Amino acid sequence: MDSSLPPLVLGSSSPFRAELLGRLRLPFTTAAPDIDETRLPGEAPADMVRRLTRLKAEAVAADHPRHLIIASDQCAECDGRILGKPGSHERAVEQLLGFSGRIVRFHTGLALLNSATGRLQLDVVPFAVHFRPLDRARVERYLHAERPYQCAGSFKSEGLGITLFRRLVGDDPNALVGLPLIRLVDFLAAEGIELPLC
Repeated sequence: MDSSLPPLVLGSSSPFRAELLGRLRLPFTTAAPDIDETRLPGEAPADMVRRLTRLKAEAVAADHPRHLIIASDQCAECDGRILGKPGSHERAVEQLLGFSGRIVRFHTGLALLNSATGRLQLDVVPFAVHFRPLDRARVERYLHAERPYQCAGSFKSEGLGITLFRRLVGDDPNALVGLPLIRLVDFLAAEGIELPLC
């Protein structure tokens, strides 16, 4: 591994994001950003994600002054309504039945902040999930098998959630899980890090 690489910090406590970043085979540490994630009045979902992603990167940079900070935020929406984590079985049933035959749109923010130079690269990567027609029996089977009660939208696309979908539309399937790796490779290249490393 190249010892001249600047230290990399993933500004997230998400095990899903850490697993995704690990696929690039870069050394990194993690730090959980402490920010207020409240949506501003009238704020569009993509605008909220862009703002929160930037705030997360800046919050982590405060304690890591000569690092490359990777930060991300995500929200899902259906018909303009932001979806939260269901937290319970009944709420998950309600969410999934509401998606039957519809489209759930994900907005995944990505930031790469060079805390030494102040250079910030920031983008929001869209992804759309087209759901099959769903009935309660299918939804119940899925929820009992996977129990995705801490996942926005009540499903895990990287697991059995795929059985609920008719079509996926987007440039980077990693964005759906929570970290757009294709865009991150571009951001790292702009900082002089060409992947894969030897």
